[in-house]
Amino acid sequence: MMKIFLSRGLTLFGLTVGPAALVGQQPPQRAQRPVVMDTARARALYVSNRPEDHPQANFEQQIAGRKRADSIYAARSKGVMDFAIVSYQSSVDGMEIPAYLFQPLNQRGARGHPAMVWVHGGVHGNWGITMYPFVKEAVERGYVIIAPQYRGSTGYGAAHYNAIDYGGKELDDVASAVEYLKTLRHVDPDRLGIMGWSHGGFITAHLLFREVHPFKGGAAIVPVTNLVFRLSYKGPGYQRSFSTHIGGLPFEKREEYIKRSPLYHVEHLKVPILVHVATNDEDVNYVEDEQLVWKLRALKPDLAETRIYLNPAPWGSSVGHAFSRRVDPNTLERVDSPEQIDSWNRTWTFFDWILRPYQDRSRQAQ
Repeated sequence: MMKIFLSRGLTLFGLTVGPAALVGQQPPQRAQRPVVMDTARARALYVSNRPEDHPQANFEQQIAGRKRADSIYAARSKGVMDFAIVSYQSSVDGMEIPAYLFQPLNQRGARGHPAMVWVHGGVHGNWGITMYPFVKEAVERGYVIIAPQYRGSTGYGAAHYNAIDYGGKELDDVASAVEYLKTLRHVDPDRLGIMGWSHGGFITAHLLFREVHPFKGGAAIVPVTNLVFRLSYKGPGYQRSFSTHIGGLPFEKREEYIKRSPLYHVEHLKVPILVHVATNDEDVNYVEDEQLVWKLRALKPDLAETRIYLNPAPWGSSVGHAFSRRVDPNTLERVDSPEQIDSWNRTWTFFDWILRPYQDRSRQAQ
């Protein structure tokens, strides 16, 4: 039998070769050409990992805008629905979270109404006045709606704005709204839902993918789904605004970005979810949303109701991203398109099925 072994030399098929000979057989290394740094490109690509470098805003303007929205909601709600500005504490650290509360004028008895947490989008955003016609429809159907202005929301000053925790504590801020709802005698704690758009859809999906949560189901419309992909796809301009919250880019904080991306937690879903996306969305691009749609269809076909809208009619500068939120900013009336009508019809049917707003359970208890 022929021996092949290694020692100070190498015996191969009876031929002894010394280490020096082996080294000599390696291909010659080419001298690396020095790279001339393009300082303008380096500056354009630079992304800080320091929270203090996060872009700031015109806080006075934001506060004025929020006060204007408060007054519009108060005026428009008179004789239509019960509108109030409330607050509650976040379960994660006790932070005070303001919120809008919308209720029917004539409230039923104990456990008479289902309730939903509606989550605004925008990361740094707020519950805008163009949501008025949709929340009005929800209340008319028998729902109690609470809209949290979670940490990072605009209109509440610098401290609230800079407390943003992208995919982190903001989730607990939103979930904590349920504890406030439980203080309302006419809300049925067994009929709670959640709904959000864009970043609000991101938070909605995140909470529905938790191992434990209080919701019977929820709807995530054009949701952010995958921060690992999103920050890469959007590039430095987007990264500068949001990666500072997490302390670095995805390659620097791999586990944290996986933890904060709903896509990687689909397997935990235990309740129904509705997801609507648009192929011409230029904010949450379809190449991001299709990842969630296909994964839900593969892993949770019995729980996920998904629909892909092909190039819905554009609205303003948002193209497909606001395809189901087309509202005249002056009249606050819906500007319906076929896709908007279809999406809302499906959404109301979905929630009617799981939350049954037409049932007055206070009468059942009598």
